[in-house]
This record gives sequence, structure tokens and C-alpha cells, in this order.
Amino acid sequence: MIRRRALWAVAVMAGLAIVGPFLPAYPLTLLTQALILGILAMSLDVLLGYTGLPSLGHAGYFGVAAYAVALLSTERQVGLLGCAAAGLALATVTAAVFGIIAIRARGTYFLMITLALGMVVWGLAFRWVSLTKGDNGVSGVARPELGTLSLSAPVPFFYFSLVCAGVAFALLGLLVVSPFGLGLKGIRGSESRMEALGYNVWLHKYLAFVISGTFAGAAGVLWAYYNGFVGPTDVQLLTSVEALLMVALGGPGTLVGPAIGAGLIVFLKNFVSVYTKRWLLILGAVYIGVILFAPHGVVGALRGRRR
Repeated sequence: MIRRRALWAVAVMAGLAIVGPFLPAYPLTLLTQALILGILAMSLDVLLGYTGLPSLGHAGYFGVAAYAVALLSTERQVGLLGCAAAGLALATVTAAVFGIIAIRARGTYFLMITLALGMVVWGLAFRWVSLTKGDNGVSGVARPELGTLSLSAPVPFFYFSLVCAGVAFALLGLLVVSPFGLGLKGIRGSESRMEALGYNVWLHKYLAFVISGTFAGAAGVLWAYYNGFVGPTDVQLLTSVEALLMVALGGPGTLVGPAIGAGLIVFLKNFVSVYTKRWLLILGAVYIGVILFAPHGVVGALRGRRR
């Protein structure tokens, strides 16, 4: 099963690599966006799908990494590696601090705490004008160079995002099939049983929280370069809700499902918003439909048909 998933993932990546350069500019841009947000969705899947912890604070880790890249690249002219290291480090530290607070809670209380912590980041982005430029955000983030290769053109940046998404998928895939990942699945099923078996449940959940935040930060690093602008809208609640919707739509606990969900949400949002201003209502209707008719997401529905 694992080998089959890996082969499918490699086939899809190869297909995207072949098709990408021949796409018109707008679809290529949307595909790049879907790859970046796919990393964000997969990072949340570690918490929601594998550990059973729904979070509404992922925009915070995504956003602090994006702000780190934007500020360092525009004000200090720091290169790709320095910005990426700073963004990942800041996202990891933020998740580590927030995790100490949030992991003590369970169920709805955990969800509400992550929501509150995410709103703290949004408040700082909006109010700390001297650093974040407030509502105006940080603009002028130029796409970097990777050695002698410039990533400023759409096609090279698409390939860079594709490689990053592939690496994230591979690393998270190895994580969830490791003894640690199997422990997370057990915790999702029954915390008390895992405690009785001698597992340190708090530590497993905490490490999952931090790892999830780190990969969300990786998506934020790419987002800053992709968008060229970082503002409070990138850390608002809607970003976290959309990530949650991507996981639910694609299928939690699968990794590939959230990546598919990210693609569906990106293309649905961008195409539907052209025809109506009420596209958020349509997204809400899609979410309700998934919960009612495909509670395990697209991947879960396909597995059910196969059986």
C-alpha cells in the first residue's frame, strides 16, 4: 500500500513536471499556488488526520514565516537560504511556544485555544505597524536566485515549488509510517489506551504540533516569494479555515488527500469568484456537502468505491 502510494505520487509529480511548462500563465500560477497551499494542508493533516487534533491556528505559523522572509529580503537583502532558515526557525519556535499552551487542552477547548493563539498573531501583524507595516503589509518581495538559477520567471518557480512539495510529502510520508507516526494514530484512536501501553501521549502530541507548525512555515516561506506581498490577510482566520477545509475535502489522515483538497479549493475559489461575489457561500456549501455525503473526503470516497 505504501509503495503504491509512493509510485502514484511520483507519477503525479512527473506528470505535473511535464505538463507545467506548456500551461498558460494563469493556470500555471494557480497550480503553483495549489502546490504551496498543499504543503500547508499536509502540515495540518499531521495534527488533524493522524493525531486527531483540529487546529484553527495554522495561519499563524504560515504567516510568521512569510513575514520573516518578506522583512529580511526587502529590508536586509538576505538570500533564499537565510530567509528560509529564519522563516522555518520562527515558525518552529512559535509552534513550540503555542504547543505548550494548547496541548494541555482537549477537544473543543484545544480548537478554541489554537483559534485564540492564531488571532494573537493576526493582531500583531495588524497592530505592530513599525515592524509589519500594519494593514499595508510588506510588498516588493522579489523571487530569489537558487545558485545561478533565477526563480523570477513563472516556470522555474513552479518547478521549485513542485520540488518543495515533493520533499514535504516524502518527509511527512516517512514520518507517519514510522513508529512515531503509528503512535500518533494510536493516540487518535484512544489516548487512555496509549497511556496504558506506556506511551508519553503529551510528548507525542507536542512533537506533532511542532512538526506541523514547521511544515506550515515552509509553506509560508514559499508563499512570500510567490505572492511578493505579505499582509494581515495571510494570517487571518480564513486562511486557517481554508486549510481545514482542504484537509476535510481531500480526506484526513492520507496526506495525498489534503494536497488534492488544496488543488480543488484553489481552482474552485479562483474560478467561482470570477462569476459571483458570494463564492464563500459556495465553499461553505461544498464543505457541508462533503461532511454529509463524503465524510472521509475525496480519497475516502474513492477507497470506498474500490472496495
